[in-house]
Amino acid sequence: MNDATLTLPAPAKLNRLLHIVGRRPDGYHELQTLFQFLDHGDTLGISCREDGEVHLTPEILGVPMDENLIVRAARLLQADNDCRLGADIHLEKRLPLGGGLGGGSSDAATTLLGLNALWGLGLPLDRLAEIGLCLGADVPVFVRGHAAWGEGIGERLTQVDLDTPWFVVIHPGVMVSTPAVFGAEELTRNTPPITMARALQGGASSWRNDCEATVKVLYPPVAEVIDWLSARAPAMLTGTGACVFARLANESDADRLLAEISGRWQAFKARGLNRSPLHDVLGR
Repeated sequence: MNDATLTLPAPAKLNRLLHIVGRRPDGYHELQTLFQFLDHGDTLGISCREDGEVHLTPEILGVPMDENLIVRAARLLQADNDCRLGADIHLEKRLPLGGGLGGGSSDAATTLLGLNALWGLGLPLDRLAEIGLCLGADVPVFVRGHAAWGEGIGERLTQVDLDTPWFVVIHPGVMVSTPAVFGAEELTRNTPPITMARALQGGASSWRNDCEATVKVLYPPVAEVIDWLSARAPAMLTGTGACVFARLANESDADRLLAEISGRWQAFKARGLNRSPLHDVLGR
């Protein structure tokens, strides 16, 4: 057992593109998307316990401990490897719940990679990604740690290198229900599939999110942010929202936009990353 405490980032992600190309018999939607990380996110402090218990602090309001993806990830990794060690995990939460930034999935991935190191399990990323998929479709991209073209329900990943502009991300102050969005009758579900090469060739100016129109109807505060931000910079919904991001040419432009937002909504600036900072820390 390693007695060290690891302090690890759990970065946010953006969906730079999100197309819904079909609906499967099991009700899940077939997607095409581009995932990219941000240099902004949650932080986890993880240390070992000898008694096999998993303790998470602090509790997240409205999320029962047994349903928290961090706790579920730790217990799943224990069970998969018949591991008798436990963990104390402290979460410094910065990413909003229901924001479309992948906060819960990123926390789960950081837990899997951190405990894999602390418990000395030595599992390869492929196996950790398989375990992560049991927790959610977005977990594998955080486990693998590189910007990616995603297909299927988002779990079939191909590494890509995207442009790395500065972004300003706004949270409209509402929590979006992903089931409500995917269950909406008006949601576009028949976008013609494209190849990864064609998507990348088109560039950021041609990328869109098929969920955006539906989310704007269901959640007027999101529509207000999209309209306000689009008047100032290229803007798009990430995932099913609620967060909306704008792409800026440089950090100075991001600072000026943040100053204009000040006090109106919760917002932050971040740089796009093709490699997860988690993997830089762990040397994966």
